[in-house]
Amino acid sequence: MKSTVRIHPSILNADHSKILSEIDRVAKVSDFLHLDILDGKFAPNTSFSWAEAQNIISGSSIPVDAHLMVIDSDVQGPRYAEAGCTSVTVHVESTADIRKTIKNIKSNGARASLALKPASQIETYIDHLDEVDMFLIMTVEPGFGGQSFMPEMMEKVSKTRDLIGDRPIWLQVDGGISKETIEIARAAGADTFVAGSAVFKAEDPAQMVIALRERALSSKLQQ
Repeated sequence: MKSTVRIHPSILNADHSKILSEIDRVAKVSDFLHLDILDGKFAPNTSFSWAEAQNIISGSSIPVDAHLMVIDSDVQGPRYAEAGCTSVTVHVESTADIRKTIKNIKSNGARASLALKPASQIETYIDHLDEVDMFLIMTVEPGFGGQSFMPEMMEKVSKTRDLIGDRPIWLQVDGGISKETIEIARAAGADTFVAGSAVFKAEDPAQMVIALRERALSSKLQQ
């Protein structure tokens, strides 16, 4: 496994009244911006409207990684790719035709990724290993920022890393990522980390991104 580490700050818990300024606070030290889209149906929360999302995508100074927690992923996935997201993640639980949706996202110029809720098993989706650009393993239940990290998900992360093998697929974790838990997730095999509350509730969000990266890079990978 390569030593690459990517940090994707989530703006779900940022100040939405000055969202582009919030993005600028972390842009220079971050790899992607993580944009959580919640429709209130797939998970019990809402986030950004389509108009707000478009404003974020067009106004962000760094690439946008959209995470769609919606019930109509087959429609919304390609829509967000077409809007200019560099990466679009759809949930396996809300995608009727995974293969077609991956293809449609990619045809609109974006990386295509699959997310799994805590109860979903990676073995069910191994047929898509040669189609996706990233797997996202949720380390909390989708819906709200600030939840506690689920260490029991590390077995799934390790299994996913083993299944990926030498393929150039990113392995992302999302939920409860902090300076302490990022080391655990990195050791299990993750290389891409979503951090929301830890970053935007910090006194200096950019410095927190730097600290998270340093912690991940210093973590020893499990063999």
